[in-house]
Amino acid sequence: MSDCCLTNDKGKNGYDLAVIGAGSAGFSAAITAAEQGANVALIGHGLIGGTCVNVGCVPSKTMIRAAEALHGAGAASRFPGLASEANLLDWGRLIGAKDDLVTTLRQKKYIDLLPEYNSVAYLEGAARLNAQGVFVDGVTIAADKIIVATGSAPGLPDIPGIADVPYLTSTTALELTDQPASLLVIGGGYIGCELAQMFARAGTKVTLVTRSRLLPEAEPEISEALTHYLAGDGISVLTGLSYRTIKATQNGVELAIEREGQPDLLTAQHVLVATGRRPNSADLGLEEAGVRLSANGGIVVDDRMRTSKLGIYAAGDVTGRDQFVYMAAYGAKLAALNALNGDSLAYDNAAMPWVVFTDPQVAGVGLSEVAAKAGGFKTKTSIVPLDQVPRALAARDTRGLIKLVADAKTDQLLGAQILAPEGADSIQTAVLAIKHGMTAKGLGETIFPYLTTVEGLKLAAQSFGKDVAKLSCCAG
Repeated sequence: MSDCCLTNDKGKNGYDLAVIGAGSAGFSAAITAAEQGANVALIGHGLIGGTCVNVGCVPSKTMIRAAEALHGAGAASRFPGLASEANLLDWGRLIGAKDDLVTTLRQKKYIDLLPEYNSVAYLEGAARLNAQGVFVDGVTIAADKIIVATGSAPGLPDIPGIADVPYLTSTTALELTDQPASLLVIGGGYIGCELAQMFARAGTKVTLVTRSRLLPEAEPEISEALTHYLAGDGISVLTGLSYRTIKATQNGVELAIEREGQPDLLTAQHVLVATGRRPNSADLGLEEAGVRLSANGGIVVDDRMRTSKLGIYAAGDVTGRDQFVYMAAYGAKLAALNALNGDSLAYDNAAMPWVVFTDPQVAGVGLSEVAAKAGGFKTKTSIVPLDQVPRALAARDTRGLIKLVADAKTDQLLGAQILAPEGADSIQTAVLAIKHGMTAKGLGETIFPYLTTVEGLKLAAQSFGKDVAKLSCCAG
């Protein structure tokens, strides 16, 4: 156990708050508590910084951008008079650059921050709850309150034989020093879609398989369109299937599936399992301490981030909900403030944005049409294809659509989803609209800058009552 940064007055065995987990959620909780004047024990185990900076958001998004650069050069011919191409010359060098970025950000945004907070003691070791507090590396850390923020890890699907196959995860796939010739991606969620497209654009032969459809929580119109666009990148997308068995072969892996009643065998050099993540809740002594877990292993918390055990809170992926780094940081901040100040703050994800970094990007906020109807709303919807958005026409890239869901009685916006090359940077306008209770009419009357992707939200709002194809530029 390391206590190099320990400078608080309470010493090793007495803290206002102990935070288990030194990723984005853990750091958010520790920094928030320190700003409140608390003495904090921040307990990490493994690489400091957690999933996002080390093996999640940062490494995957820089690799996705590299693949987009390759694709973008080849797509220049969509403009008359242009021709260009780019080539992947050195996969290992690209992976090395990714690793350098991860190392730099881990140092600057995590390790270098610790000395800035004198009341935070960083302790390294596997933690376990006990009657006196938290047991770490042979020492019991006593604390008035505890926050568990241990994150999540890739989960395994229930495919016979999967445990005996040298499968890749979203972590290990980005550590390959040699580019795979072929890749079988199991799982059609955001991780599967993002990495399948990234590898395909880099030149790997990719097959993407899933039991349901791509992005099952997205609007069906968006799922269908994205399936088409991924196929356009050369990906073989197989949906609505069942898995029979998987096994290692001399040349890689072989997956037996059944689709539309017909058996089939799929082969590839590598298999990437991207079927979701599981909370890191094992071996912490949670149930023995009286902390209730959900069926998926997540720590059950209420809207104040409290667990079933008085004085113990939890935040981030370990709760099994809203597994986005910004929601982990947000929940951890609330947990720290509530633990120190009396549980007055409620977790609110009603206007939570989410993004899938495919190309086109998928972004959403609020309720889908199905979710809104399930919630008792009488809904109305608006769908505008990107060929009605001037920005897309100017860019000669009309892949995508925008869908809005509103309350048919009150006209209040309930949800928005965007499929567009710049969709991720456009969704925040819809977030603010939903957060502040705007109506579709109000959004349609708002002034938007011309020749932007976000202007598509205005057009989608206007299309509830008129045919936007019959409007001149900026009209309405």
